[in-house]
Amino acid sequence: MMKSPWTRWGIVLGFALGGFFDGILLHQILQWHHLLSLVPGIDDLRLQVLWDGYFHALMYVIAALGLWGLWRAHRSAEEDWGSRLLGALAVGFGTWHVVDSILSHWVLGIHRIRLDSPDPLLWDLIWFGAFGLVPLAAGWLLLRRERPWMERSGASTIFVLLLGALTAGAGAWALRPPGDQPYTTVVFRPGYGPGQVFSALAAADARLVWSDPAMGVVVVSVAPERRWSFYGRGALLVSGSGLPAGCFDWSRV
Repeated sequence: MMKSPWTRWGIVLGFALGGFFDGILLHQILQWHHLLSLVPGIDDLRLQVLWDGYFHALMYVIAALGLWGLWRAHRSAEEDWGSRLLGALAVGFGTWHVVDSILSHWVLGIHRIRLDSPDPLLWDLIWFGAFGLVPLAAGWLLLRRERPWMERSGASTIFVLLLGALTAGAGAWALRPPGDQPYTTVVFRPGYGPGQVFSALAAADARLVWSDPAMGVVVVSVAPERRWSFYGRGALLVSGSGLPAGCFDWSRV
């Protein structure tokens, strides 16, 4: 079963899609936690946002690796890929949530599913079952099926391209700012003082809307074409600039 490249690389891609699902739904849409919400000494908004960005960047790398492996499998002679690939994607998706629950929630304790809940363990268990165990079981059953479907190489080409489009769409969603947020959020590197921040804003002709007390994270009104200029003036992440900032683009004033 695991000897098939469709299975191996499908699990890798499913794992990345599970991470994208987690980040988009929990970090961005519901905004229930950050990656390192419960880590002592990481209560600085700048660091929380930065590590959320690193998380999504890692998902990009894993997803690209999975897509590369599936494209190589598509070019091989093996055509038994239909239910096997779908099962592998489900197994990878479930594996992400099982690993995240056990490692991040219970062993390391870096965050919980819903921090504002009076019973965070209940939410952890619901998520563990619904998005971890259920996809794992469904994927395992699909992988055990002996009867392949959609065996033609043309169909496999289309399916791999659709997977690539789905992955790119998830990444694009992670990059886009919310529709009701007309401003740009900028995270400056540690040690960058208020004077340097104001200098960077003046150079970009940006208007300050909000900042944290240390001015490490600022929200500004700036022309979209001038966002990139902040990277040359001490910025680590800039929302709407097209870089894999993940939850960062969904930071609100």
